[in-house]
Amino acid sequence: MNTLHVDVVSAEESIFSGEARFVALPGEAGELGIYPRHTPLITRIRAGSVRIQALDGQETFIFVAGGIIEVQPHAVTVLSDTAVRGEDMDEEKAEAAKKAAEESLANAKSEIDLARAQSELYIMMAELAAVRRFKQKK
Repeated sequence: MNTLHVDVVSAEESIFSGEARFVALPGEAGELGIYPRHTPLITRIRAGSVRIQALDGQETFIFVAGGIIEVQPHAVTVLSDTAVRGEDMDEEKAEAAKKAAEESLANAKSEIDLARAQSELYIMMAELAAVRRFKQKK
């Protein structure tokens, strides 16, 4: 059976390392689906869910706040400053962070503050969507 070796790494730790049948993640221009023997690729990814289908059919969900993906024919490496396992995501904490980002957006005094607040709000909204998607799959 053809498989991929998948590594998902955050700035703090290795979040996932193992064999998989398939990986889906949010590419910069849309959803990417990676199967074994995929054409080599390096591209940016946006905030959202990384779904890894294990050899037994089970799916692992990981939220990433953007980053870079490198694809080789039998290996996928996802590098992200922030990555959280699905089971470690906290909806209440993400909702509070989203509200804080909304307040920052409303109180932005410069274009730099506005851009930071918009970016943070986008990431928090993506994390909330990921938490809800993970809960539906359970």
